[in-house]
Amino acid sequence: MEQRIIISKHLEEELAVAISECEHDRVFVLVDSTTKAQCWPVVSGFFSLRNAHVIEIAPTDMHKDINQVIAVWQALADHGATRHSCLINLGGGMVTDLGGFAASTFKRGIDFINIPTTLLAMVDASVGGKTGINFNGLKNEVGVFNDSRYVILSTQFLSTLDHENLCSGYGEMLKHALISNHDMWAQHLCFDLDHPNLHVLQEMVAQSVKVKEQIVSADPFEKGIRKALNLGHTIGHALESWAMQKGQPVLHGYAVAYGLVCELYLSAAKVGFPTDVLRQTVQYINAHYPKLPITCDDYETLFALMKHDKKNTAHHINFTLLGNIGDIRINQTATKEEIFETLDFLREG
Repeated sequence: MEQRIIISKHLEEELAVAISECEHDRVFVLVDSTTKAQCWPVVSGFFSLRNAHVIEIAPTDMHKDINQVIAVWQALADHGATRHSCLINLGGGMVTDLGGFAASTFKRGIDFINIPTTLLAMVDASVGGKTGINFNGLKNEVGVFNDSRYVILSTQFLSTLDHENLCSGYGEMLKHALISNHDMWAQHLCFDLDHPNLHVLQEMVAQSVKVKEQIVSADPFEKGIRKALNLGHTIGHALESWAMQKGQPVLHGYAVAYGLVCELYLSAAKVGFPTDVLRQTVQYINAHYPKLPITCDDYETLFALMKHDKKNTAHHINFTLLGNIGDIRINQTATKEEIFETLDFLREG
């Protein structure tokens, strides 16, 4: 099914059209407690949502688990959802990932619409058909590929975000710039994250989404070039899982930013990524993302987590590296010693 992405100018009209084009007898809206307070008031008065039933779940990635999915299934069942109902996921990546998975599996699949409310969800989680939940302490271990009917990107929600969530989304945008072209990379390194211009950011979001969309449409099931989107994620996901196990979770985009530092270093060491581009990118990340408190004692744990990564083949940890900006090298491997070197680089700043 084709997923249609709308860069919103008139949210109420666009949502009404999206709902009307989904076969629906009932409309449900999934929120977490944060988006219930901050984002639901933006849309609650829309005529198209006048009879919608709101399902509320607990916020943050710590709750992106099977128990929350069961709660969503139960709420759908209790309020008369059928296979012809429609679920609108209003929230960040946790809500769009979990809501997409719940919709994809309830009655063997109902239509869903994503309205991402964080920068991260706009440029990453809501685009590309990946849904899922965490399981056994591992990120996105259970899920399915299934496109939402629509993704509506409305930057009016960006004004509700705190600085930390803006930085999180920007980590994924930096990745998109690195796998795209030099001009896009330079623009991203010039953007003032501390005093963001939301009008400029909206244009950059549209550009970032376009990069992801082009790659996903060329490889919907991640058999080849879609692995470009994994830059920064092999080590980033391990750092994210490690932080969760420590009870000190970091936002996904922060983990990606730290993963970019490591994997660009690996790219320079293994496939000739330019050291001046490495240095400038790392300086930008160090200026905007706090140091991660890993020590040498954590390396074995992180290595074990990397071995669980879904991109791995046989006994090799699989990386996406860059020969240069836009020069994507998928299916790269590294030794344990090389991986530990990259963690040294991250730790030493």
